[in-house]
Parts: sequence; structure tokens; C-alpha cells
Amino acid sequence: MSTRNAAADPQDKGLPAPEGRLNRSQRKAIVAGTIGNTVEWVDWSLYSIFASVIADEFFPKGDEAVSLLATLAVFAVGFVMRPVGAAVLGAYADRKGRKKGMTLTVALMAGAGIFIAITPSYDSIGLVSPLLLLLARLVQGFSAGGEFGSSSAFLVESAARGRRAFAGSWQQVSVAGGVLIASLLGTIITSGLGDGAVHSWGWRVAFIFGGLLGLVGLWLRMSVEDTDSFTRAQGSGHTRVNPVKAMFVEHPAATLRVVGITIAGTLTYYIWVNYLPTYAHLTTGIPLSTALLSQTLCLIVFVIALPFAGMLSDRVGRKPTMAGFAGGFVVLAWPLLHLLSNSFVSLFLVQLVGMLLILGYSANCAVIMAEQFPPEVRATGIALPYALAVAVFGGTAPYLTTWMHENGHSGLLWVYVSGAALISLVIYLTMPETKSKEFS
Repeated sequence: MSTRNAAADPQDKGLPAPEGRLNRSQRKAIVAGTIGNTVEWVDWSLYSIFASVIADEFFPKGDEAVSLLATLAVFAVGFVMRPVGAAVLGAYADRKGRKKGMTLTVALMAGAGIFIAITPSYDSIGLVSPLLLLLARLVQGFSAGGEFGSSSAFLVESAARGRRAFAGSWQQVSVAGGVLIASLLGTIITSGLGDGAVHSWGWRVAFIFGGLLGLVGLWLRMSVEDTDSFTRAQGSGHTRVNPVKAMFVEHPAATLRVVGITIAGTLTYYIWVNYLPTYAHLTTGIPLSTALLSQTLCLIVFVIALPFAGMLSDRVGRKPTMAGFAGGFVVLAWPLLHLLSNSFVSLFLVQLVGMLLILGYSANCAVIMAEQFPPEVRATGIALPYALAVAVFGGTAPYLTTWMHENGHSGLLWVYVSGAALISLVIYLTMPETKSKEFS
């Protein structure tokens, strides 16, 4: 628990808050961390929302499938930079503080989003256009790689004892909130404008809006103090000159465990939460605006339910809630994907059931990763192995899903999902329970 926050809070009269209660300063930190992370993920998510439009703008016209695959390849390449950003920015947050790390990531993400918005199309500047798009996505991938570790460490370290999963769940509330805002922007723009307007300028408005929101996140992050966990580690001389080396040398089992924890979570998240509207549009012919509306409604339910799933984890433990997520996808991946059709009701049910299962992962991922490491390597320990797993399993998911469809293998997507879920299920059932672990 944050003793500095408790002492600074007049509501608590200088005494630590009782277990299970957040004091005013802790609530402020969680709000600031959540909103700042939300606006950052608006910029990241807009790319997948407008993938089919970006394909027409930044790549040669003629073969829509090839252009879309090229767009998704750029999406995947952005994930290649996430481990680099995780190593560099995670280490920066462990040496200089969570606040400085989070401030830098949001500035990079917002700036790259605005850059994408103003980049001329392929018809205007030719091959330079997709190269500039690639550069911007590399910067966004670098930023996203460091964001997860910094923001997760900040939120969990700001929590009251017995509320770590609840506090950590807000990291994923903010991620889903960013996807929700991006989805809402996509729904409004694709529904309110004609195809010509969407392709010529509508999608650019969404990216500019997302970039401007980043300034709000930057201001919020500059207004909060750093956590006691980092301050104590720095004051006691426990910080590491090279947190990346310390993570691998001193905590190899925890590092591998974070990779295993992430495999099923990132794969199912990027298929169900990010890419399913585009996939359903391609495979069933459902209008993109209808698919985005379904996604928006499901995300509202998902965001509202996440803190409650975090509270459940704080009560019953990390292992049972995460095992419920993975086991659910092992059993339900086949019927859910085979239920998908071009009707709104079908898509909505498939999305909703999948997102409810993902609650078991999303409510736990920040806290369980934070609980694996001491504060001097915590941001790096969360960020780097997570980013490596996300790059391999999350970044390639939209590309592989589209490739499977284009080559007549859509019926095997459930095998991919169930296999990843089975691997993570074994890890969840065999890992130590950390709900009651002492946390510094």
C-alpha cells in the first residue's frame, strides 16, 4: 500500500487506509493513469479500425486483398518495435520513474498518430507514402512497448492492499476504453459519411482527434506524483543500471512465466476486441459500419465489467479467474467462430461471449505480471516479456487470420485459438498463486 499517498490524504487523517479501501490520492493516481492510457490506445487502435481504408490510401490500387494484407503487414511490423520499446522505455521507467516513462510514451504515440493523419496518399507521393506510414507505426509500436510496463507498474503500485487486481484492471479498462473510443469514431465516420468522404478525409479526422486527445493524457500524467515503490527503491539504492540484464539474470522463471501468461490473452484479445469487425466484414459480407456498432456495444459491456472481474480476482485469486478464461476458449472457440454470420445478432453474440471470457485475462494481466518482480525491475519485467509475446502472437493475428481467409482456411481459425488457450491454461494451473503475496 502507498504510505505516502495515505499520509498525504486529509480524508485518511495521515493514517493508512484500511485493507480493501483506496484513499483519495490512490484514486487520483488510478484516474490519471487510466485516462492517460485510454487516449494513448485510441491512436493505436484507429489503425486496425480503418485498416481497409488505409489499404486503399497508402498502397497501389488493383487488388484489394493484396493491399489489405500489406496494410496488416505494416500493423504487424509495428509490433516488432514493441519489444524494443519495452526494453528501452521499461528500463527508463525503472531508472527514472513511472511518471517520466508514461509521459514519454503518450507523447510519442500522439505525435505519430497526427503524422499518419497528415501523410499524403500513394496517389500523391507514390512509394514514399507507405514508407512514411511504416515509420509512424514503428514509432507507435516503440511507444506501446513501453506503455504497458510503465502504466501497469504505476497502477498496481498505487493500489491499497487487497485491491491490487482491481487497480490493475483499470490498465485494461483504459486499453478497452481507447479501443471503444476508436470504434465509436469509426462507427460515426463510416455511418455518417459516404465512402468517398471516408476515404478522402474522414479517416484522417479520426487520427487527428486521437492525437489531440493525447495532449490531455500528457497533461494528466504530468500532474501526478510517482509511486512509493519506485521512490523507496531509488532511495535505498536498489535501482539497477541495466534493468533488462537484471530481469533475465535474476528473474528468469518470472520472465518466462509472463510470456506464457500472455500467449492466449493477446491472441484472443487482438482477434476478438480489435480485428473481429474487419474479419466478419471480409468473411460474411456484413457491412463494416454494422460490425463496428456491434463491437462498440460489446466494448461498453467489457469496460464496465472489467473492474468487477478485478474485484473477483482479489477475492478468489488469480489462478481460477485466468483458468476460466483459457478453459472457456478451449471449449468454445469452435462453436463461436462457426456461429459467425452476416447478421448483427450473430456477430454481437460471438463478440460478447468472447469478450466476457477475456475478462479473466484482462482483469489479471497487469497485477499478476507486477507481482512477479521487485520494483527495481518491475516495469521492464512486465513490459519486455509481454511485448515479445504480443509481437509473436498478437501482432501477427490479424495478418494470419486474413491470410487463412484468403487461402480458404477460415474453418481452422478455431484450432489456432484453442491451441493457444490450451498452452496458457496449463501455465495458469501450474503457476504459484500471488493474490496474498507481499508486495513492495
